[in-house]
Amino acid sequence: MKGTAQSFWTTWGTTPAERALSFPCDRYLPDADGVYFRAVEVRVPAFQLFRWLCQLRVAPYSYDWIDNLGHRSPRQLTAGLENLEFGQHFGIWQLVDFENDRHLTGLATSPQVQSLYGESAVSYFIVPQTDETCRLIVKLRILYPKKAWGCFLRLFLPVGDLIMMRKQLFNLKYLAESSCF
Repeated sequence: MKGTAQSFWTTWGTTPAERALSFPCDRYLPDADGVYFRAVEVRVPAFQLFRWLCQLRVAPYSYDWIDNLGHRSPRQLTAGLENLEFGQHFGIWQLVDFENDRHLTGLATSPQVQSLYGESAVSYFIVPQTDETCRLIVKLRILYPKKAWGCFLRLFLPVGDLIMMRKQLFNLKYLAESSCF
């Protein structure tokens, strides 16, 4: 993938200024050979969106028939999920860093996940725009597995990740904008 096509699959929804930001995941996998950005604007305050990010501890919010064994991701906030602690899991990620109302950062620590996808780190990063709007920016860093499987992932993971992440971000956006506190 070259030029415009490559940037679409690797930088969907983001601006050059957003991609230039420092993300917490950068510290955890500085030598990544794949970096992907995804972003959406959400018309809620940062604290409200963050509550929905914490829901990733119980469900993926992407295509549930693929990622959640057909179980529907909750459409209401689950009490207590905003009480974060290092080491908790959200999806394939282990929580290694967070700041309330700002970001969740995780590492894929499972040997099974690492053998399938390689080493990876992710940050779900909230950037307030006004008191009532913010940007949700995701940065994913990957150190691909070696040999043929790693070459395959380099070609197809950007596309597959965008499909799944786009659905996840739009679901979180919709649910955050639809909920009342």
